[in-house]
Amino acid sequence: TKAAGDKVHGTLSIKGISKDIVLEYENGGTAKDPWGNMRAGIALSGKIDRRDYNITWNKVLEAGGVAVGEEVKLIVEIEGILQK
Repeated sequence: TKAAGDKVHGTLSIKGISKDIVLEYENGGTAKDPWGNMRAGIALSGKIDRRDYNITWNKVLEAGGVAVGEEVKLIVEIEGILQK
């Protein structure tokens, strides 16, 4: 929904639940590909708690702990061709 400095704000929807999230933004720069096109890349990263989206399944392990953590790391890498 907006970008400010090295942060990108948006809305993530999972299983019918929408929450505002903030992801870290990294500019990957631009480069010319072998066909003469200019390509640009960006990366986004952040974390969410899966329970916020009603994803609650888990299994207790024999040794103690649980099989699935509550924190989910999000990593998005995007590359595109710049239009002239």
